[in-house]
Amino acid sequence: MNIEMTTANNAEYLWAVADRIRFLGGVPGSDLELLDIEVPPGSGTPPHIHESPELFYILEGELTVRQFGAGLPQVIKAGPSTSVRVPSRVPHNYSNESDNPIRMLVMLAPSMIAFFRDVGSVERPQGTPDFARIGAAMDRHGIEALSMAA
Repeated sequence: MNIEMTTANNAEYLWAVADRIRFLGGVPGSDLELLDIEVPPGSGTPPHIHESPELFYILEGELTVRQFGAGLPQVIKAGPSTSVRVPSRVPHNYSNESDNPIRMLVMLAPSMIAFFRDVGSVERPQGTPDFARIGAAMDRHGIEALSMAA
């Protein structure tokens, strides 16, 4: 086994709708992988639920994370040097409600990495996202979209 290094020059980058994702690699001996995600103003995810827990670490900007359920949503505003842990099967979403981009590190399990690779594109998408294609990928990777009433 060798020590590996990922740089801006040798990293794999994909666009998932408006977000730019850089794949930084996995943790040896585990199934966790680290992503560097840039979230432009106005971007984010719809309310959803999945098996994979998530760990966000905000490098730049302010991420809004919502947890949905009875008596909720709970709203968290996470700024630089803040980590947010989302357990498995917790209904949530994230968004950039500011005028500035967000940059965050995200630790994920393989099912979520596979989803991002499935919906991602090398070129930045233009126009309206293909929601049918994204929905089909969500189904394939065990991500359930929730209504706002969830």
